[in-house]
Amino acid sequence: MAFAPMGPEASFFRVLDRHRVALLGSLKEGPGEAPRKEASSSEVLASIENIIQDIITSLARNEAPFLTIDNRSNWENIKFEDSVGLQMIPHCTTKKIKSDSAQSAQRFALILKILSMIYKLVQSNTYATKRDIYYTDIQLFGNQSAVDNIINDISCMLKVPRRNLHIAVAVPSNIQGIRNLATDAKFLLIVEKDATFQRLLDDNFCNKLSPCIIVTGKGVPDLNTRLLIKKLWDTFYLPIFTLVDADPHGIEIMCIYKYGSLSMSFEAHNLTVPTIRWLGLLPSDIERLNIPRGTLIPLTNRDQMKLDSILKRPYITYQPFWKKEMEIMAGLKMKAEIQALTFISSDYLSRVYLPNKLQFGGWI
Repeated sequence: MAFAPMGPEASFFRVLDRHRVALLGSLKEGPGEAPRKEASSSEVLASIENIIQDIITSLARNEAPFLTIDNRSNWENIKFEDSVGLQMIPHCTTKKIKSDSAQSAQRFALILKILSMIYKLVQSNTYATKRDIYYTDIQLFGNQSAVDNIINDISCMLKVPRRNLHIAVAVPSNIQGIRNLATDAKFLLIVEKDATFQRLLDDNFCNKLSPCIIVTGKGVPDLNTRLLIKKLWDTFYLPIFTLVDADPHGIEIMCIYKYGSLSMSFEAHNLTVPTIRWLGLLPSDIERLNIPRGTLIPLTNRDQMKLDSILKRPYITYQPFWKKEMEIMAGLKMKAEIQALTFISSDYLSRVYLPNKLQFGGWI
């Protein structure tokens, strides 16, 4: 993340200022439901104890114990509100993770293993990273993603925000504990790739187009990067824009910041910022800027499936301009990385593209 001091004339940001006024006006009309309250350590411990007690009771009855988790992979369990994003419905369908099933017995055991570790962390008021947990038994867990998925399952099962499980990630875990924030920034720019983020720093973008804040999640954002974006929005109500590749993967990342994801839909109020706008790279920019055909990449079958999936999601109804851009991409059968702009000139992104977009309201 990078912060910048005051810079150009205020008149340059007239369009941005009008956009911010509109955002603040929409907030006054209705802020939506309140975010979920923090869970105390005693509440987390009690929730884990209740799960273990149920397992012991099942064993005492000579029954195979199982765990019940909300089914977060089914769109029928999700509702969409434009002011919040994707959320779990109150009474959604569930799935059982059975201890006597060949398909789920290992997952059942891994959940209990990580539950026991979380219990010790919370009880001792200590923290561990997801990576720390993985390295406690590499052979048992197999890979890092298995640990990540189980931690999400546990957070959903306990109905507890993940940060209350005492599991930290790269960005400092206590985002809610940050106090006395102050900024003169006019906007916040979320950059998909770390390489683009570093290039903007090398081009002295913040000083040339200050004041601004730029943040990168280095691809798909982790929980605390999303918490940080949410914190900055709740504190300053700055216009927030995304700079992603003009491909289905970039659009997916932008949707996660704006509307959330299926896997974390149970914590939408703490994570989503539906006021986020798509600044670039837009598929329509490809032809508008005459980006050379040789710098484009053909859509793969997997890309097309991802694009079709996004177009069917409930929030696309609320974003007709996004839909149009995705239809342009589908028509071109091509995608473009942000780096394609360097074929126009090496500093085109920071010198021309972003300043023009921000000055003239080129976001959707």
